[in-house]
Amino acid sequence: MKIDISGKHTISVFQLTAVFSMLFALVGFSYNVWRMEITEYNSNVRSASFELLLQLSELESIVYAAHYDQDPVLGNPRKGWVKVNLIADLSMVTEPELSIAAEELKLSWQSNWQQLADNEASAQAVVTKIDDTRAQVRHLLKRLD
Repeated sequence: MKIDISGKHTISVFQLTAVFSMLFALVGFSYNVWRMEITEYNSNVRSASFELLLQLSELESIVYAAHYDQDPVLGNPRKGWVKVNLIADLSMVTEPELSIAAEELKLSWQSNWQQLADNEASAQAVVTKIDDTRAQVRHLLKRLD
């Protein structure tokens, strides 16, 4: 510190430079950490969303095979249960709205899987929930930074 003639303390240019440099470094580092967290989150959500779209398509294929093709192999409800549970699990990595849509899909599957082969309304109820979940996934992907 320098002391001027009047006896008051003055701050040197070097001290001001050091303080501003530290503040600038702290702000820059904080922004970088925040941006990296957002980027990682978006990457995880994007990967889960693409996998969700694939699983939703495969579940829809199982429903169509069970109802329209009357194929007990391709339309096997156990495969459907695996897909529905995987969709519910993957949705947990995303946003709450998508988790809710996946849970509604699971409830619809739970209510309708036994009648898929014989009942058009059951097949349509499940397909409608698949479409709703797919729309939520698309909406989420559009919102990502």
